[in-house]
Amino acid sequence: MSARYDDHLDFRGSEFAGPVVGKVEYHQYQPAPTALDSLPARAAGFTGRDDELRGLLEALDPTQPGPQAVLVAAVSGLGGIGKTALAVEAAHESRNRGWFPGGTLFIDLHGYDEAPVTADLALQSLLRALGTQPKYIPVRAEERAAFYRTALARLAREKGPALVLADNASSVAQVRPLLPGDSVHRLLTTSRHKFPTLGARLLALDELSTDSACDLLQRALRTANPDDARLVDDSASTSALTKLCGCLPLALQIAAALLIADQHMPISELGRALSASRNRLDQLDDGDRSMRATFELSYRALPEQHARLLRMLAVAPGPETGIEALTALLGGGSPLSDLAALERAHLVERGSGRHRWRMHDLVREYAVDAAERSATLMEEAAAARGRVLDHYLQRTAAAVERLRWWPGTAVSRRFESRAQAIAWLDTERANLLATIQWAVEAGHANAVIQLANMLGRYLYFRRYFDEFVVISRYAQEAAERIGDHEAEARAWNDLGLALRSADRADEAISALTRARELSEAVGDRNGEAYAWNYLGSALRVAGRLHEAADVLGQACELFQAMDDGNGEAYVWNNLGLILVDMGRPEEAINAHTRARDLFRTAGNRDREAKAWQNAGYALWCTGRVTEAVHAYEKALETHREFEDWHSVGETQQQLAEVYETVGRRAEAHACWLHAADAYLRAGAEREAAEARERTTALPPKSNATQASPPARSADSAPLSLLPPDTFTG
Repeated sequence: MSARYDDHLDFRGSEFAGPVVGKVEYHQYQPAPTALDSLPARAAGFTGRDDELRGLLEALDPTQPGPQAVLVAAVSGLGGIGKTALAVEAAHESRNRGWFPGGTLFIDLHGYDEAPVTADLALQSLLRALGTQPKYIPVRAEERAAFYRTALARLAREKGPALVLADNASSVAQVRPLLPGDSVHRLLTTSRHKFPTLGARLLALDELSTDSACDLLQRALRTANPDDARLVDDSASTSALTKLCGCLPLALQIAAALLIADQHMPISELGRALSASRNRLDQLDDGDRSMRATFELSYRALPEQHARLLRMLAVAPGPETGIEALTALLGGGSPLSDLAALERAHLVERGSGRHRWRMHDLVREYAVDAAERSATLMEEAAAARGRVLDHYLQRTAAAVERLRWWPGTAVSRRFESRAQAIAWLDTERANLLATIQWAVEAGHANAVIQLANMLGRYLYFRRYFDEFVVISRYAQEAAERIGDHEAEARAWNDLGLALRSADRADEAISALTRARELSEAVGDRNGEAYAWNYLGSALRVAGRLHEAADVLGQACELFQAMDDGNGEAYVWNNLGLILVDMGRPEEAINAHTRARDLFRTAGNRDREAKAWQNAGYALWCTGRVTEAVHAYEKALETHREFEDWHSVGETQQQLAEVYETVGRRAEAHACWLHAADAYLRAGAEREAAEARERTTALPPKSNATQASPPARSADSAPLSLLPPDTFTG
């Protein structure tokens, strides 16, 4: 019997029955090699993350005061957002500052690959990096974790604290066993998911700013060729290219690689290729890296219900989606918990409100493509679009009904107030316009006509005239395509009104002439009367005043024949504007007074306010300042009640002009301030800025002696302020 030791065999006390040969192998044992400085190289062209890098270094700094040092920091964000580059940069900077004399360890957890690195395998790798011989590494995961913490504690005593960078984790389970037991160490991890339960300093990355994205491209191209001046020579195309790349670092690096591979390719050519492609992801592939493959890793990791939600959100119209529309897309149920899961995965993010959601443009393209991978998924997406179209038709009808509500008529139960209806339309405006665009592309002509007709009322009220032109043209073309001549006539009327409001008078006159002809052909007398009225307004804008007056006479006769006092009131209001332009303000006062009384009888109070406003201008033109001020104040009361802030701004502006004319500077100054505030509330920033400039030019002073009212000859023009166009359909 013998005993074996590391360097000899001991035969003492043994009995032998024959020849014995003893063989000893000598091994010179040395400590196992370590990998305590295993950081990857810094990313070439790293830029645009100054604030994030500063925050991360603050979390890693061992000298930061506090009751307990930060144990861990977690960088999260969308695939391709630059998480690893930031973490590696922070790790290098920390090492250079001498914060981690014990070393810097790096491990890629491959969290989104088909076979991610498990925690026990990660521990095995880290233990070997710390110098533990493989034969001493325990088999059980719990024992490995204990051994790992012990090794780090020994390292802290012998050399000092260490930094462990665990890159590309997909779950807390991958990371938690890697936490050091000693708070002198730091663990930094990156992931496409947020880890709110890790007890970490969390840092979520957004896409780069346009300037930083341009800088990244510039650094990449100049690294390859210092003389490459393509970006400098074409800054506009460079900015456009960064937006096409979604300002994602990975997409930008791929674009840079494509430009480097072809030194003669202009920036604009790559931009055109991306714009023309049905899916930009197909172009953002340099043979080594691919945006599609990057997103595919995240998508494959989703449970089916989360993947379906992502696809549904991608086919929603507009830049962001509210919870009601998303529920319609899904066909019912509450998606909030699933949305929260997608948010943690950085595949969706919060929009302009708590329950509004959006996704990065490139993620949307990927998810739309995923929704079209099979006939079944395409049918699912088409059904979802149909449901959200119905949702927007119903909600828009209710909102516009509340917007146009008159006393004595039924009130929509969907919106408690006019303000609530306007707020909903304001919030959903971009989505509603996108819905019409989708309905046009999908060939849903009736939906296009209905939605455009309703939305036009709101767009006119909010003065989004260019958008009003676009949707009215969609409606006209849709109605013509299906042969609905009555709807086509109404659409021509709307288009004419939109063009007139956008100061495109000649186009408006052509459209309204067509509207009048079609209305007459289909026997729509009401539509014909409004077409005449709209046409008179457009002729006034074109400066053809006498023709305008004659045309309005035709409109008045039609409305009177139909006993339509509300329609007739519109005509008198427009006629009053023409009479002022003709230098006949006394007659204009009578016209606006008649319009005011007819609107009041009809219960159309917001238009009654417009008639008061126009009468105020006509009164001012005759020098009847006190009466003009009274008329403006009456108009202001109702404009405020209806939250028509642009009209409030106009009226305050006209009051300021009146007060300036008669030398009442303090009142004028106050009115300009009120006008600026109202314009801001209406979103009219240019008008607000102009009003503020007038307050600067007119500081408040005590009232001087009143000057004489403005004198006007029969054919003179207004002194300074043209009257507002007040006509609506």
